[in-house]
Amino acid sequence: MTNDELLEMARDLNDRGETYALVTVVRAVAPTSAYLGAQAIVLADGTLHGWIGGGCAKDVVIGAAQDAMENGKPKLVRISNDRVYPEEDVEHFTMSCASNGSIELFIQPYSARSALCVLGNTPAADEARFLAQRLRIRLTDTPGEAPVVLIATQGQGDEEALEAALRSPAKQVLMIASRRKAEKLRAVMRMRGVDESQLARLQAPAGPDAGAKTPGEIALVAIVGVLALLRGRSQVAVEAKFINPVCGMAVSIANPMHIEIYEGVSYYFCCDGCRTTFQKEPAKYAAIHHAAKAAAA
Repeated sequence: MTNDELLEMARDLNDRGETYALVTVVRAVAPTSAYLGAQAIVLADGTLHGWIGGGCAKDVVIGAAQDAMENGKPKLVRISNDRVYPEEDVEHFTMSCASNGSIELFIQPYSARSALCVLGNTPAADEARFLAQRLRIRLTDTPGEAPVVLIATQGQGDEEALEAALRSPAKQVLMIASRRKAEKLRAVMRMRGVDESQLARLQAPAGPDAGAKTPGEIALVAIVGVLALLRGRSQVAVEAKFINPVCGMAVSIANPMHIEIYEGVSYYFCCDGCRTTFQKEPAKYAAIHHAAKAAAA
């Protein structure tokens, strides 16, 4: 297979969401049949497509590639009988061929399960992409190519980006936005014909409440939410509850029906009735809240 054919194969594997590793020869010392720039794709079952040298290297490469796929981390592999000093970031294997050639290979694993699509041209979006790369999360600009989409538009095309993400096959959509703004956008999405099953994939804010202010801090919190989803966790933190002072029901702080602020304290409500009752006598229910809080302390 030519390198172009291998890259086309990689695109097909990405579209199907299959795990694979791309292997590239980065150094070849004669005598060896491998050559600089030679590439191969190793599938999860150990099937190798392409050329990275003869049988002397094949088994080593397949084993190293499968290990990289399992761990989700790239690696540099040297196959040689030369006496060299050990290097921390290089895995060394003995060359089994009598020719005693030497090759070095870079192995990059790919998995659709660890891919992220970041939408937005904002400083927070740029910071999120930087952090994702540092964590070796594969990035894409197309929502349909990743299980998680992070929207970091922050007022620059929010509605268009959110609709594209919700209509894509992505399993989860995170958005850097306040709860109030997210509710307004949900209403807009309903007007555009986005159904409730699609809206249920939206998580906003994108991560835990950490008081983030700068683009870097906001992106860091959002990536925490991304990691939680990529690692199979539905919540980024233990869900906090607030006792509704009107009816006594425990209300999720992350997804309340209504929020009222009275004397600098946020009160969370489960329905319109409780909110209306509170608004009529806020001092009364604030006292109930503070008394219950003091008793629990």
